[in-house]
Amino acid sequence: MHGKHLVSVALLWAGLTAVGELLVIADLFPTVGSHEAEDFDSIFRFLLLLGIPVFAFVIAVVGYAALTWRVRGERPPEDGPPIRGGGWVPRIWLAVTGALAVFVMIYPGLTGLAKLQASASGYGWGEEQADLEINATAFMWQWTFDYPNGVQVSAAKGGEIVIPVDRKVRFNVNSIDVVHSLWIPAFRMKIDALPGRTTYMTVHPTELGAYTEDQSYRVQCAELCGLDHSKMWLPVRVVTQAEYEAWLAGLATGGK
Repeated sequence: MHGKHLVSVALLWAGLTAVGELLVIADLFPTVGSHEAEDFDSIFRFLLLLGIPVFAFVIAVVGYAALTWRVRGERPPEDGPPIRGGGWVPRIWLAVTGALAVFVMIYPGLTGLAKLQASASGYGWGEEQADLEINATAFMWQWTFDYPNGVQVSAAKGGEIVIPVDRKVRFNVNSIDVVHSLWIPAFRMKIDALPGRTTYMTVHPTELGAYTEDQSYRVQCAELCGLDHSKMWLPVRVVTQAEYEAWLAGLATGGK
C-alpha cells in the first residue's frame, strides 16, 4: 500500500475512532438505578473504549479498499493476482490485538467475575446477607413475589414490586415449569429461573424510581418461554424505607 493510501486510511481510522469514543463518553446508557448498574456500565464503557479503535481500523481499511479499488466498468474475466500480507503492519496488528485480548480477559474479565461472586461484596449472584429477601416464582406466564409477613404480589392481582432504596434486596428465584429469567433493566441484573433449583440475585438500589416514570424499572422475563413470554413482566418501584414499610403494612392488613 502506497504512502498516500496509508495516510488516507489513518485519517479515516482516526475520524471513525473519534466519533465512536465521543459516543461512549456522551453516556447514552439507560437509567442507572443500582450499584450493580454502575459497575456493569463502567465495565462495558471501558471495553467499548478499548474495542472501538480496533473495530474502526477494520472498517477504515475495508471501506477505503472497497471505494478505492472497486471494479469500474466491465468486470474482468478472472480474479486479480493474489496479495500476500507481510512486513511490520500485520505483526503490529497481531501484537496489539493479542495484548488487548489477554488484558481484557484478566481485567475486567477475571477480576470482575471474582468481585461479582465474592460473598462479602454486597451484590451479585451469591447467597450473601441481605436486608430484604423476596421469593420470586416463575410460571407460564406470570411472576409471583412473596414478601415477608405473607404478602404476595403478582400481575394477576395488579401488583407491583416495591423495594426500599439503599438496601440490599435478594431475590430467591424459582420456576415451576420451564426455564424463565428474571431481569430488571435499571439494575442491569439478570438470573435464570430453573425448575427444581433456587437461584439468587441480589441488588442494591441507589436511586428512587418507578415504572410510571421510567420503563427500565420493571421485572421482565428475559428467556423465551412460550406464547405469552412478552407479557411476563411487572412494574418496579423503588421508594424510601418509610414508604416501603407503609406499603408492606397496608398489603399485610388487606389494603391496596
